[in-house]
Amino acid sequence: MPTSTEILKLNERLAEQVEAEARANPQSPYVGKFVGIANGRVVAIADDEDEVDRMLDEIEPDPRRVFIVDTNRDPNQIEYFWEMP
Repeated sequence: MPTSTEILKLNERLAEQVEAEARANPQSPYVGKFVGIANGRVVAIADDEDEVDRMLDEIEPDPRRVFIVDTNRDPNQIEYFWEMP
């Protein structure tokens, strides 16, 4: 099983790809959405951050293994959100 550090790196890379796709492709399913990433995979897409957070809690209870990406944020200022127990 990958370590938390390895998962963090996978999630960071995928978050960057999701944001790049949302900026480059107006038909992307990520445009204007909150995207939930767990263990290096996109696992949730929703209009509301709380909804994605709820979905992530059901999929992966360890907050060190998840990311929420807001594709509406300024692409030059990437912010990652997670909650530590």
